[in-house]
Amino acid sequence: MQSSRRFEIRPAEPDDLMMIASVLVRTWRATFRGIIADDYLDAMTVEEQAIRHARRMRFPGTLMMAAADMDEDRVVGFANYGKARGMPPAFDRELYELYLLPEFHRAGLGSALVGAVAAHCQETGGNSLFAWVLKDNPNRAFYERLGARAVAQGRVSVGRASLDQLAYRWDDLRALSGDASA
Repeated sequence: MQSSRRFEIRPAEPDDLMMIASVLVRTWRATFRGIIADDYLDAMTVEEQAIRHARRMRFPGTLMMAAADMDEDRVVGFANYGKARGMPPAFDRELYELYLLPEFHRAGLGSALVGAVAAHCQETGGNSLFAWVLKDNPNRAFYERLGARAVAQGRVSVGRASLDQLAYRWDDLRALSGDASA
């Protein structure tokens, strides 16, 4: 069914914010149930996430990309990135978020979103890209399939819990972006 659909990877627009927020809430609830406390997941709202992402969208140096299902005129996934937060200088760009509705996994959209981020990263002078991923995230292998390698460990607070996370890094942005000259 998905193969006959038309998708577009494009910069997100303010009109996309409610759909982006809905993708995040649905994805967190589907992916992190049993990893993150149920009360935290159940308390998440699309409205709060839309406000949070509206702020992020306006932050200088941040790019938000949307995966849009052109047949249904809706956003089914998104990614955003910007300057690295709190890592050594060798980590110059950070993929802050990458979320795709579960029914669109394995359709190539996640790879396309990361590729678009990598291309933009290169265009703006970035040399590498990394992403923090929860250690218990069942989708962690996705980053490894795209050539990322775990290079650091840390912890992140989510609600009242402190969770283990790994930093995955890509050094070859040309290959990640699909640059034919790579």
